Amino acid sequence: MDAAIQSKVNTWLNGSYDQSTKDEILRLQKESPDELVESFYQNLEFGTGGLRGIMGVGTNRINRYTVGMCTQGFANYLKKNFDGTEIKMAVAHDSRNNSRFFAETTANVFAANGIKVYLFESLRPTPELSFAIRHFGCNGGVVCTASHNPKEYNGYKAYWNDGGQLVPPHDRNVIREVEAITSVDDVKWSGGEANITLIGADVDSAYTLMVKELSVYPDVIAQQHDLKIVYTPIHGTGIKLVPGVLAAFGFDNVSIVEAQSTPDGNFPTVVYPNPEESEAMSMGLKMAKEMDADILCGTDPDADRVGIGVKNHKGEWVLMNGNQTAALAFSYMMEARKAKGIAGANDMVVKTIVTTDMIHNVAKANNVACYDVLTGFKWIAELIKEKEGVENYVIGGEESFGMMIGDKVRDKDAVSAVALLCEMAAYEKSHGRSLFSKLIDLYVQYDFYLEHLISITKKGMRGQEEIAEMMQGYRNNPPTTINGVRVVHLLDYQLQVGKNLVVNEIWDITLPKSNVLQFLLEDGTKISARPSGTEPKIKFYFSVNTKLANKDAYDETHAMLMSRIKAVIDDMKLK
Repeated sequence: MDAAIQSKVNTWLNGSYDQSTKDEILRLQKESPDELVESFYQNLEFGTGGLRGIMGVGTNRINRYTVGMCTQGFANYLKKNFDGTEIKMAVAHDSRNNSRFFAETTANVFAANGIKVYLFESLRPTPELSFAIRHFGCNGGVVCTASHNPKEYNGYKAYWNDGGQLVPPHDRNVIREVEAITSVDDVKWSGGEANITLIGADVDSAYTLMVKELSVYPDVIAQQHDLKIVYTPIHGTGIKLVPGVLAAFGFDNVSIVEAQSTPDGNFPTVVYPNPEESEAMSMGLKMAKEMDADILCGTDPDADRVGIGVKNHKGEWVLMNGNQTAALAFSYMMEARKAKGIAGANDMVVKTIVTTDMIHNVAKANNVACYDVLTGFKWIAELIKEKEGVENYVIGGEESFGMMIGDKVRDKDAVSAVALLCEMAAYEKSHGRSLFSKLIDLYVQYDFYLEHLISITKKGMRGQEEIAEMMQGYRNNPPTTINGVRVVHLLDYQLQVGKNLVVNEIWDITLPKSNVLQFLLEDGTKISARPSGTEPKIKFYFSVNTKLANKDAYDETHAMLMSRIKAVIDDMKLK
């Protein structure tokens, strides 16, 4: 074993760690030395959004000690930043194994540092944590979750006083404070229990009332109150709020997938508890077919991502991708507000740089400003803060099944998204259409955009290096053509430089640095490459578009666009 790794192991074996932790290290030494190396070869990085990793012993794992040290660092920064004032933090957790333990650990460390803590009495959706920060006037918050990751993972999302995740300069400043905690002996583990207040039902009620106010057509819901809705929380926190919110909206025909209704960190019915995965939605899809439902909705473990299923133009049940769902939701909010006479001249919508550009076309046609930000809802939250009092935020979203309606929550919110999507289905049904029919109408009106995503997993020490090498290769030697089509623009968000490769023009990208590359081709194709910030993956996003002559040309045009995407993937050798 490398000497530096062995030194870390020895520190844990001889330091102020509990005996069960030391016993597990000794077991790994004997039975799984490779796993021991993986557990200690690096310190689990406290990134700009917090922690996420596999649970277990070691510096590269999520455990009581890595969570406690991060919380101590966060507490130190809070005390420096809000010196002389009462500091308040909200803490929540999802349904994952150990999440309650990690949330209580977090609350205890904050409290031991003299910080007032609002701790949810039991599991709650991540968006309710964001809401609670604003509701109680907190200085920030933490939710213990690994979102949609597999069951082995857990995590720690850190928030600031606007209810959004940490952004500059606070993210880097917190990271510095966390890195300064070099020993578990630096952590104040207990002694401030009186500073902890349990919260629950009152916040649920306030949150539900806020979501209800987002409804644009309550009269339509009254007419379509018996809309057949199938909902699955996929063993997560959505069960705490989604059924109640749908009832508050006026829907009274909601069927829940029973086998996935109980919160369970082992996620026994799925491989990945992620509504982006068709396998995770398969039980709901089966139920929706059997019931001849109008819409299927599913949320991930911390209820910040939503997936939907609907019947297509042939009457077949299909799952929508995140770009399709976003296009429908954005257009609904803009068109409905316009029709109801509540649209403002200063309305704005926000999407991420890898989300369908079709939304720009919809926004332009409705005279609404549309902004692009980096991937991650913290950037949408930051833009809302920047534009506050000048422009009115309506909706934001990203292709990875996230939406945020209204500005009372500053993170993606699947609870309010489910309610809105069901209202949309009710509205279309009242006009004799389905959501899929509406989507085709949008393609005719605003051009047919088709997107596809490939994720390539690279695990372990070598995996990170391989992902870095792939990005560096594209950065140093960008392709001049892809699938025989000329690459016109290369956008490098890490270097914050855009290049026209045809005429050799260069310009500055004003968004913050991010390790993303985009290739814009002559035929309108857009390819984005981005290492995941939460998983050992590199993601490739593909977008192609063309005119859709009429509804009847949908299938032929879809097949043509899909063949273009497949040809690009083949040419880039990404299979």
